[in-house]
Amino acid sequence: MTAGWLVIAVGLVRAYLAKGSYHSLYYSIEKPLKFFQTGALLEILHCAIGIVPSSVVLTSFQVMSRVFLIWAVTHSVKEVQSEDSVLLFVIAWTITEIIRYSFYTFSLLNHLPYLIKWARYTLFIVLYPMGVSGELLTIYAALPFVRQAGLYSISLPNKYNFSFDYHAFLILIMISYIPIFPQLYFHMIHQRRKILSHTEEHKKFE
Repeated sequence: MTAGWLVIAVGLVRAYLAKGSYHSLYYSIEKPLKFFQTGALLEILHCAIGIVPSSVVLTSFQVMSRVFLIWAVTHSVKEVQSEDSVLLFVIAWTITEIIRYSFYTFSLLNHLPYLIKWARYTLFIVLYPMGVSGELLTIYAALPFVRQAGLYSISLPNKYNFSFDYHAFLILIMISYIPIFPQLYFHMIHQRRKILSHTEEHKKFE
């Protein structure tokens, strides 16, 4: 997966150098982004069986929310694909995943450089809010198009006597970030203090 996200990073850089602009770079990495982010669903299984040392609940939320954003918002609402907010979360995800999967790879090899550990537990301080901002702005940009097209909505009457308003559902998704984001963010802050302080103490005794 590290190689996959490196492919996305290289694709972004090459597209930027070719175009001389950061606008609409999403189209240059759309296919690999969909492939590798959807493939991350396997990581939930990896957490469940202990291959990856992460929380199943936190990993499931992160992976499922990203897959939802990729397919149910960005893929489904073509009008938002050129929004700068899409590039914002793509860059944040790409840097985060390159660091995270490098961390897992070197940990499995029992040879984890301190720089990668430090990056894993420090750069999220900027990257996490950056990614969440991009996600929320992208969903917000999609709202008028979803309402206009009635995308994924089911209206009454119908034989199932059931209605669903996808526009309202997306608003609820945005609201859900309010209680969830701080919990995840401060969980990572706590992890950073515990792991990096432990590393510093270990260095002192060497």
